[in-house]
Amino acid sequence: MAKPNYSFEKRKKELERQKKKDEKKARKSEPNSDGSEETEGAEGQETAAEEA
Repeated sequence: MAKPNYSFEKRKKELERQKKKDEKKARKSEPNSDGSEETEGAEGQETAAEEA
């Protein structure tokens, strides 16, 4: 019977954690740099609805 390769599994988990952490960091940084665009887009939709 083959011996399980625990170091491979550990490295795989570490890579998954790092990827998830990087994605979370990217999501958090996006609204801070472009926060004004979200409010402008919402206001633009409201004015278009009011004109119609």
